[in-house]
Amino acid sequence: MMVEQVKVLGLTLPDDQIRFNEDTRKWEHGPLDWAEFHEVLAGRGPCNAQRLERRRAAHDDGAWVREAAAAYAAKQSAKQQKEYAA
Repeated sequence: MMVEQVKVLGLTLPDDQIRFNEDTRKWEHGPLDWAEFHEVLAGRGPCNAQRLERRRAAHDDGAWVREAAAAYAAKQSAKQQKEYAA
């Protein structure tokens, strides 16, 4: 399914050996590079630095949400304590 979508979008796949098996009516891929796979799992993949940079940026960009939620929680807590004291 994805191979056809990739073709429609004009993209390429990293597997130059991918082929459609007429007998099984399924796409088959070339051999996997398990060393590369394990490197990616260990955090040493080609996009790892970019992924971490974007994660840090998203965390920084979301700081205002965490601050607003903490302020709201503090306000609700103070309001609740006032009600119990009365």
